[in-house]
Amino acid sequence: MCGIVGIIGNNEISTELYESLLALQHRGQDSAGIVTYNDFFHTRKGLGLVRDVFKQRHMTRLHGTMGIGHVRYTTSGCSSIEEVQPFLVNSPFGISLAFNGNIFNFLDLKEELFKKDLRHINSNSDTEVVLNIFAYELSRFYKSDFFEAVCKSIDSLYKRVQGAYSVVSIVADKGLIAFRDPHGIRPLVMGKRKNGNKNEYIFASENTSFQILGFKYVRDVEPGEVIFINSNGIMKSKKISEKEFRPCIFEYVYFARVDALINKVSVYRARLRMGENLAKKIKRVHPNLKIDMVIPAPQSATTAALACAHELNVKYTEGLYKNAFIGRTFIMPNQDARQQANKYKLSAIEQEIKNKNILVLDDSIVRGNVSRHIVQLMRDNGAKKVYFASASPPIRWPDIYGVDLPTRKELIAYKKTEDEIRKSIGADILIYQDLEDLIEAVTRKGGVKFNNPHCAFFNGDYPTGDIDEKVLKKVEKERKNHC
Repeated sequence: MCGIVGIIGNNEISTELYESLLALQHRGQDSAGIVTYNDFFHTRKGLGLVRDVFKQRHMTRLHGTMGIGHVRYTTSGCSSIEEVQPFLVNSPFGISLAFNGNIFNFLDLKEELFKKDLRHINSNSDTEVVLNIFAYELSRFYKSDFFEAVCKSIDSLYKRVQGAYSVVSIVADKGLIAFRDPHGIRPLVMGKRKNGNKNEYIFASENTSFQILGFKYVRDVEPGEVIFINSNGIMKSKKISEKEFRPCIFEYVYFARVDALINKVSVYRARLRMGENLAKKIKRVHPNLKIDMVIPAPQSATTAALACAHELNVKYTEGLYKNAFIGRTFIMPNQDARQQANKYKLSAIEQEIKNKNILVLDDSIVRGNVSRHIVQLMRDNGAKKVYFASASPPIRWPDIYGVDLPTRKELIAYKKTEDEIRKSIGADILIYQDLEDLIEAVTRKGGVKFNNPHCAFFNGDYPTGDIDEKVLKKVEKERKNHC
């Protein structure tokens, strides 16, 4: 999972790209990059957090009225400077591209690009592959109408690329391009503002920076849609692929910021409904369960825990403190880093826990490291009973569309019953959300354009229809071999 942003306007936009990346920092901590364009491409990329990569001396050199930015955590390739986005090619025209998603046939495409298209890929990043496919196709199709060539090129890209993705790209002297995979698995939203007589546009993984920058949310980029904004602020769009809309449900469970609006669904409202539905299950399955306190696993479970406590009519307290200077351990690069970070990430408030029956609510249980650590913290601080609840169902399948769940053996629920998982994390009772209740929580709002979101990590139903055991084993093998 990554965060992308593209802006085209009248004035210098590097500062606004920086502010947008700060608002998307939760989507990636490995690296950050910005590319802008006036008559030349200007680039700054580096490893680490946004505030560490960009200093004043870098920002003053990022000239241009259009540009793109990216924050990354690793799903393919390595955590090295060679993998940092955005990427850039000089032909045709000059193109820079930033990408959120995952292409699971990128190694085959990398070889195909070299042997058939005569294009060398200098990294192990699927983004560089996507950029070179787009550039190659654009050089083939461009005659006189640029937007027509862009649409044909992306249509060809759709046929070659297997996976899920949202893309923002700038083309020298032409403008900004945004497009989304045919199933709309990865999010991409559009905003607009007026500046004199010209419209200015922003595209991003989430709309979390729109308000502070003065952009108004317009809509989501549609699945299979291409949008082009030329240098005069004139927009053209075309939907070039029609497939079932299957946006990723994990955006609402965990990844998106709580104030985001994605696919016309409020993340905050969806999480409230998750907590409400989970509480109803707890009352149904454990009608006589004595709960003194509901405590969220901070921070993405806070909203669901509030609603759960209200529905259960029990007290809510933030009995766990999260160190804000330690990143999201779920997206850290390896198990050792995650376990080490967990020791410093959370601490418990004894007065809220001692001699109480505690229900801890988390958004999900992935590898089980955090859950196990939290249960032990509760016991170490004197809890009488520790009940653990997950706002989502057991994660039993890998996700190969951009969420870092690529190998089944990493998942605590793989080949385990719920009682075996309970024993593994040390809880007295374990309650998982039912899948139908999770989907209902996300899709309850009227006017939502989907009713069958991508939930493959829970049920093995992969939207693209091209995932089988052979593909899963191949991806897992690549995962083990990646640096």
